[in-house]
Amino acid sequence: MLGDRLKALRLERGLTLRQLADLSGLSAGMLSQIENGAADPSLGSLRKLAGVFEAAVASLFTDPDAPLVHVTSPGDRPTMGTTNSGFVYERLSPGRGDLEVLTATIPPGESSSAHKWGHKSTECAFVISGTLSVHIGETTHTLDAGQSITFDSEQPHRYLNLSDADTTIVVAITPPMP
Repeated sequence: MLGDRLKALRLERGLTLRQLADLSGLSAGMLSQIENGAADPSLGSLRKLAGVFEAAVASLFTDPDAPLVHVTSPGDRPTMGTTNSGFVYERLSPGRGDLEVLTATIPPGESSSAHKWGHKSTECAFVISGTLSVHIGETTHTLDAGQSITFDSEQPHRYLNLSDADTTIVVAITPPMP
């Protein structure tokens, strides 16, 4: 779905792969692989592409034919990797553009991004297992299994696993903008 959506956006704007590469800072080869479904872009790459199209990252996954009832199974979900990180988000929700629900297992020492960043949404993270460190602005919140945090995600933030064990989370974002 991502490759088809990206190609449609590129063609709607009359861009060649080379032009999109120049605008996004990604290689034309990588863009071709993404469009053909041969490569999964990192979240950082998705942010660059969304910036070129002046759209939310989640819009790259919007499916105009998203069903009213949506069931997902492990191994059959779209994924989004994080820049320079050892984990991926799995998408639990369909691409209707009203809500994004993601899950991830974060290995020890990994984070959702190199630096805190904000986006226009409300975000809620629920810790299924392990311990999650959530940095929001200048404050750090430490959450254990069963705890959740909801915040205005315009505040610069990021998720970190500072423990010695995997941490599994579910994140809901509305409107979508991971």
